[in-house]
Amino acid sequence: MNFGPQTSEADAHAIMDAAREQGINFFDTANRYGGPEHYGQTEEIIGNWFKQGGSRRERTVLATKLYGDMWDGYPNGAKLSALNIRNAIDASLRRLQTEHIDLIQFHHVDRDTPWDEIWQALETAVGQGKVIYVGSSNFAGWHLAQAQEAARARHFTGLVSEQSIYNLLQRDIEREVIPAAQHYGLGIIPWSPLHGGALSGVIAKQADAARRGTGRSAEAAESHRPQLEAYEDFARELGVEPAQLGLAWLLHQQAVTGPIVGPRTMAQLTSAIGALDVKLDPAALARLDEIFPGYKTAPEDYAW
Repeated sequence: MNFGPQTSEADAHAIMDAAREQGINFFDTANRYGGPEHYGQTEEIIGNWFKQGGSRRERTVLATKLYGDMWDGYPNGAKLSALNIRNAIDASLRRLQTEHIDLIQFHHVDRDTPWDEIWQALETAVGQGKVIYVGSSNFAGWHLAQAQEAARARHFTGLVSEQSIYNLLQRDIEREVIPAAQHYGLGIIPWSPLHGGALSGVIAKQADAARRGTGRSAEAAESHRPQLEAYEDFARELGVEPAQLGLAWLLHQQAVTGPIVGPRTMAQLTSAIGALDVKLDPAALARLDEIFPGYKTAPEDYAW
């Protein structure tokens, strides 16, 4: 989502080339990335990268998302209406300069559109070869169950993944989303794995005014300072970067397929890849649970 608004097209292409050379083959985006001034810009940048050839598209598992209004208020031009699903997929295919999307994801749950309408539209897209798999993002546990049971009744595969916010500071999905995903065999793809930079050493960075965080990072530093100080101290004790520790923790969670990293720079990509070499033993994992307590599966988390 940084490609375009914060990272130039040339730099974005260099980052994607470097990622591919390191064996990263899953690229995730969304149709509205690029911001209100240029919705779709990020998909266009990826499409231009594919156009360079060199098996870039063939060696990439491509994921994008649909939900938001891309049509300036057209009737049924947003959310998960059958019309928006059809139009959004076709528009993404044009911007991405490809014939199919490996994983199309619902960027949010649509409480107004019946699941039979949603699944009929996706059955058509799959049958046309435009889409291979379907995933969700920001769904509650009961939304996953609702979607999968509706798909089962139609003898359709339904969802294969859920992309939720999940990190050491934000562990709410442990109550119901993760158990539901595991029950239905869905992969968990965490977004914001470093909580907007809060888990990348924000306390140390605040000493440097030029590197001071903003948004979610600054808010977390204000409201979770003792936890983040303990976390950064523990990272130093282990001899790893705080960002690598946060990513490594996610990679040690059984339900997680892989976190979504959003590098704005080549240095951030290199740092993220370094998390693969960080091995956490039970004592280290227990220490992180002490600093950032998680949740039990519902209802035991809040009832007997």
